[in-house]
Amino acid sequence: MNTIAKLSALMVTSVALAVTTGCATKRNNTSEVVVAPMGVPGNAVYGTGVGLVNNSAGVVVAAENVQGVVYFAFDSSAIDAQAASVLDQQASFLASNPNAAVLVAGHTDERGSREYNHALGERRAQAVKSYLAAKGVNGARVETISYGEEQPAVQGSTEAAYAQNRRATLSY
Repeated sequence: MNTIAKLSALMVTSVALAVTTGCATKRNNTSEVVVAPMGVPGNAVYGTGVGLVNNSAGVVVAAENVQGVVYFAFDSSAIDAQAASVLDQQASFLASNPNAAVLVAGHTDERGSREYNHALGERRAQAVKSYLAAKGVNGARVETISYGEEQPAVQGSTEAAYAQNRRATLSY
């Protein structure tokens, strides 16, 4: 095999290898991820003005007396004992208010890609919904949404800030 043929074969192999394996790059900030708009807590409205939850003023006021935030460990959607305590109060509140619906919004800290954080926020919201269902709350009364890293509770790149941002909020 002559030198030109060897170089041609090497070039074809290199191009095929590059196409099939791709290149590692920093995350693409122009990726298309649908994230929820700002300001959903309370009588939530999303997108076209359709309410995610619609409760009476009495339910909204009564819900202010119930803890509405659960926190998660890094890269986790597992419900720990502290989160279970808050969710038990929520389940009791929902049992006492059979017409109430709740919005569970999943949040993450800023570490990880937007896509990963959006998925993790969704897993956290779904974990809360599953826990409430196990406590007897009808799943139709629980709406979920993920904000991922888009609505931090605390700004900053410290572990304390990250811990406050790894959460699910429940609102009426």
